[in-house]
Amino acid sequence: MQDTSMVRNVAIVGHGNCGKTSLAEALLFSAGKIKRLGKVDEGHAVMDYEDEEISRNISINASFHNYTWKKHDVFLTDTPGDDNFLNETKFATHVCDSALFVIGAVLGVKGQTIKFANLLKARNLPTAIVINKLDRERANFENTLSQIKELLPVRPVVLQLPIGEEEKFRGYVDIATRKAYLFDGDKGGVKEIEIPAELTDQVDSYREILMENVAETDDELIEKFLEEMELSEEELLSGLKNAVKNAELAPVCVCAATLNMGTASILDFINTYMPSPADKPPITASAVDSEELVEIHPSVDEPFSALVFKTMADPYAGRLTIFRVYSGQLTGDTFYNASKKTTERFGQLYVLEGKEQKPVDTAGPGMIVAVAKLKETSTCDTLCDQNRPVILDAPEPLKPVISFAVSAQKGDEEKVFGSITKMLDQQQTKQVLISGVGKVHLDVVGSRIKRKFGVEMELSIPKIPYMETIRKSARVQGKHKKQSGGRGQFGDCWIEISPLPGGGYEFEDQIVGGVIPQQYRPAVDKGIQEAMEKGVLAGYPVIDV
Repeated sequence: MQDTSMVRNVAIVGHGNCGKTSLAEALLFSAGKIKRLGKVDEGHAVMDYEDEEISRNISINASFHNYTWKKHDVFLTDTPGDDNFLNETKFATHVCDSALFVIGAVLGVKGQTIKFANLLKARNLPTAIVINKLDRERANFENTLSQIKELLPVRPVVLQLPIGEEEKFRGYVDIATRKAYLFDGDKGGVKEIEIPAELTDQVDSYREILMENVAETDDELIEKFLEEMELSEEELLSGLKNAVKNAELAPVCVCAATLNMGTASILDFINTYMPSPADKPPITASAVDSEELVEIHPSVDEPFSALVFKTMADPYAGRLTIFRVYSGQLTGDTFYNASKKTTERFGQLYVLEGKEQKPVDTAGPGMIVAVAKLKETSTCDTLCDQNRPVILDAPEPLKPVISFAVSAQKGDEEKVFGSITKMLDQQQTKQVLISGVGKVHLDVVGSRIKRKFGVEMELSIPKIPYMETIRKSARVQGKHKKQSGGRGQFGDCWIEISPLPGGGYEFEDQIVGGVIPQQYRPAVDKGIQEAMEKGVLAGYPVIDV
């Protein structure tokens, strides 16, 4: 049975070009999960495997991997740093228990950095800040730290002080333990040395700041600190661990991911300081068909529950449904989809390793796993034990901000439109529209459709769906006369039309005494709606009357 306390579920978050994917590659390499250190620039990173990611040298999808380090099972999620793919990051951080917030030591804090910091704060996600690229020209630890303090809604505390910068970056000092290390070998390892004399004063200053910040997060520690102006190393480390788990402090670590410098210490940091699913408080779910709230505890002994947060196409496995397990264990070949109120069968359970899938027999709390070829299940659905049907809280996708009309080359219409069915919206313009977060987002969608389905879609500026309405009330009279022998037919009907801002269309029957028989009245309503299809000004649909 899985030991939930030994599981970690970590998202890697940060602005574009800060080295998130390089850090993920270095962590996997240092942990012995992959045999060579993947390079994003050279197109062989295991976490960036889509053709569009390789050609653009950016992450487009959230990608997943896992490793074992000192008996801990760690699930990594590498997220995009481009605004066009912010939905990927939002959904990934919703299901992760902690985050490594990567900031480049050259570029420092950017607009995207602030956006991601607010996202992490809204989730109250335990976070460590990783200042990366300290080996690069113009890298500056102090300037980057100053920007973090001034611009981000986090409370950073320096845990690792770099030894050297730019080409002289060669190690770090652990502020909590007052031990210095030089990087040793290409596996991210270190060897202990004496603290360099020129850093002694800085180490003392940062340690005092660390101690004070940790003490402020705990009533007992603050009392001792105020009395003795000192905490023992054990108290400091224990207090820091609790402060990180409660998202009160964000320790600052250092590395140069492309050179695999500092990554082994980050592996240790994740094991020691990041919370396991068992450390997290229970989450609240809604019982199906009632207003009752249900507490979901992160235990293997609880009934199974999981949230689908991503659906993707795989060239070999087909449609992959990716979900995070919150409670219980998934061991069989069926589960209940509480969102769709249906039972789904699946063939094999997988953990994701970049573009590969590794079969597993069970999945427990904290694990991110996938199954293939589900018919009914979609993103944001809750999977659970049918004996305890619940709905888990799911993230709201960002609203699209840009739309284009989609057309296809002659003969390819069915293929193109079938491949983007879930993104279509048929407007009054009779054009098919595709919407996204930005132009790059839609360009990537078009590239994928061409690569996976062999057809091209063309984007153009959509026509404006003009509407017409009236400015003030008016009354009109209609008469019907027909004489064909006998008594003949005669009808007299008045219609009053008035503005109804934002109300769409409303038909009111004010006939008294049956002067117009009931069977004729729906025809009047229908006639009005038919007339509204083409307005009198320019032939556009009429609304709000």
